[in-house]
Amino acid sequence: MPKSGQAGAVSGLVRRRPRPLSPLREHLRDTFWFAPAVGLVGAAVLAAVALFLDSLLIEALQRDGDYATVSDLIDIADDTKTIITTVGSAMLTFIGVVFSISLVALQMASGQMSPRVVRLYVRSRITKCTFAWFLATFLFALLVQASYQGDTDPRTVETVPFVSSIACVLMVLVSLGLFVAYVNSTLRLMRVVHVIDHIARESFRVLDRHAAAGGPAPELAPAVATVAHRGRAGVLRDVNIARLVRVARRYGVVLRLIPRIGDFVVPGTPVLAVHGGAGAGPLTRALRRTVSVGVERTFHQDLGFGLRQLSDIAQRALSPAVNDPTTAVQCLDRIVQVLAGVVGRPLGVLQHCDRQGAVRLVQDLPGWPDLVDLGFTEIRGCATAAPQVTRRLMAALEDLTALAPPERRAPLARHRVLLEQAVERGTPEGADRAFALRPDRQGIG
Repeated sequence: MPKSGQAGAVSGLVRRRPRPLSPLREHLRDTFWFAPAVGLVGAAVLAAVALFLDSLLIEALQRDGDYATVSDLIDIADDTKTIITTVGSAMLTFIGVVFSISLVALQMASGQMSPRVVRLYVRSRITKCTFAWFLATFLFALLVQASYQGDTDPRTVETVPFVSSIACVLMVLVSLGLFVAYVNSTLRLMRVVHVIDHIARESFRVLDRHAAAGGPAPELAPAVATVAHRGRAGVLRDVNIARLVRVARRYGVVLRLIPRIGDFVVPGTPVLAVHGGAGAGPLTRALRRTVSVGVERTFHQDLGFGLRQLSDIAQRALSPAVNDPTTAVQCLDRIVQVLAGVVGRPLGVLQHCDRQGAVRLVQDLPGWPDLVDLGFTEIRGCATAAPQVTRRLMAALEDLTALAPPERRAPLARHRVLLEQAVERGTPEGADRAFALRPDRQGIG
């Protein structure tokens, strides 16, 4: 059952079919080692294939007696040897440049925006692809250099790295293009407007995974047992939904996730309630490693993480050390966009079904009041001295009130009253108060 006070006035049923590889894919995207490791393995395989083709080519020409062509290939390989040697040393410099740029970008983003946005750089596909490709090119160049032979007699030479040399040159050309794309992508991610736009798009991807389907939430049988967390303490990042659904179907029970995604759990914390069946005893072994706990939240199954990041960036911008209300206004623009995307959607309960359509896993979602509070509360507390932000807040509350159904307008009205009271306490002049509370979608525009 949903937690008391967590579901909005409009709550509904969200049914989803689990995706078996979803947690694994997301966890690999949060790592930086996987793509370079794949690149190195791919480079080794490509080198082996290219050298094998070179040996087949030389054997075919020698079998046909075409020694003149073999000699020409030897001359071409000798000409490219200097290029390949240069590539081998130059790629190390490129790798160092990429790594240095990444570290500087991470430091600037963490200091100017929020430590929570660092994961955007870790998950950046272009950064991983560039780093992996450079490492692969370096390894490929080394393997090609090792294949060169001192024998230049076209009748006895066993292999000439002709195909592999051409492949190495092509990999260098691709590396140059990737380097330009990487620098462009990094410069974009260092600009706050692109970061908050990326956060908003990630938030909508999470919303799309929680696509609504009509229907009342079924009544659950009384809980017969609970399953406690036995791993390390940390933030509940996600759960293996597909595995939980399979286990629940096998034992004929319904599982309910007790904490929300994003909650901090310690060993011994109840994480799953078992409804129906004979108890949790037979389930304990089957439910191992179905709950993923980490050091930070992720977007994967966390409906409120995007608003958390936007609020953090806005608060950092409103701090006396930064004093950048325009960035806070840009964050409010995206917060309004996210809240407008959920204002008409059912919230409160997410239900996962098996192949027969029976509900096997019930999960709590943040309700409408929770999302509104997450988006506005802390910004409102920091914005009383910034009329640009208070004016944008007033416009945001008016716009959302117009979009929200009547039963969802109470949290918006509460925030409007609290904002007016905060401005009245902090602004002694009546004209300044009237100016600060005038709705404006640009802040001051």
